[in-house]
Amino acid sequence: MMQQYRVGVIGATGMVGQRFITLLDKHPWFKLTKLAASARSAGKPYSEAVAGRWAFDWPIPEQAANLIVQDASKVEEVAQGLDFVFCAVDMKKDEILALEEAYAKTETPVISNNSANRWTPDVPMMIPEINADHCAIIEAQRKRLGTKAGFIAVKPNCSIQSYVPALAPLMDFGPSKVVACTYQAISGAGKTFKSWPEMVDNVIPYIGGEEEKSEQEPLKIWGHIENGAIVKAASPIVSAQCLRVAVADGHTAAVSVSFDKKPSKEEILSRWAACKGLPQELELPSAPRQFLTYFEEDNRPQAHLDRDLENGMGISIGRLREDNIFDYKFVCLSHNTLRGAAGGAVLIAELLCAKGYIPHK
Repeated sequence: MMQQYRVGVIGATGMVGQRFITLLDKHPWFKLTKLAASARSAGKPYSEAVAGRWAFDWPIPEQAANLIVQDASKVEEVAQGLDFVFCAVDMKKDEILALEEAYAKTETPVISNNSANRWTPDVPMMIPEINADHCAIIEAQRKRLGTKAGFIAVKPNCSIQSYVPALAPLMDFGPSKVVACTYQAISGAGKTFKSWPEMVDNVIPYIGGEEEKSEQEPLKIWGHIENGAIVKAASPIVSAQCLRVAVADGHTAAVSVSFDKKPSKEEILSRWAACKGLPQELELPSAPRQFLTYFEEDNRPQAHLDRDLENGMGISIGRLREDNIFDYKFVCLSHNTLRGAAGGAVLIAELLCAKGYIPHK
């Protein structure tokens, strides 16, 4: 049996932190060793720190319930004895930048769910099936930080993790213009209907900062490494409109796309069915066997998509049809706190361990 990596969760009391704890329970590679959060939670058993705030129907995993929460700001103390950390803190951007870099400089790799470092030029922002090659930028980042093992890697915004994977296998057809309207679940705001009853039977047509992230982050994912930095792609042009809807989990996107070289519907469906990436080739523990799944239309008004596909790590696509303005339109769905947040970060960590970027201390 392989030696397990000792893992900490920074920001363990929030919804994404809780997802990390659930996913790490009985993980074959990772052993949850430490939990950290704000000073107000420090010193308490985890079960006490999240009392009344545990977001899920299942109980707190036993391995986490009795761990004493540590103060995340005591970086050296928390990092001691850990091989790497997941970070999902609720802080100001400049504070997150400083915190994540401080952990990295203790020679502790940081796999972040936060947005603060997504545009740092030498920090890889990854959907592992699409841009696993961006791992290579880590060596340049280590030179900047002055570390041998420490670095920061991030996952992108949860709103793009349905439609970017759907477009990725079609890039050689030259997608030029993309319009994506996302219908985003309340868990993306760290809420449940119990904690946010105002969202019942409601739609909020604006999410601050979300549209800019949804339009720009795909370009970094599709970018390339040059002179120690990730240079974003010049195309396609993405226009996004992001709405919060009364759904517990799962972000849906309605996508319209034009191509320089228009593919046939059969070519698109063939690409989606065959789409695999390095996580599938390496058979990583969290990798979905089928990355993209297309659901044929039936007599219902919309495709029967599945947010829980492949344990929440697969992408559902439906209603592919030609458009009278764009070339095609379709809808897609991903589980936002699994594929989009904690699960996506766990998959990044698995990839980085498999490729040797995260060593055992």
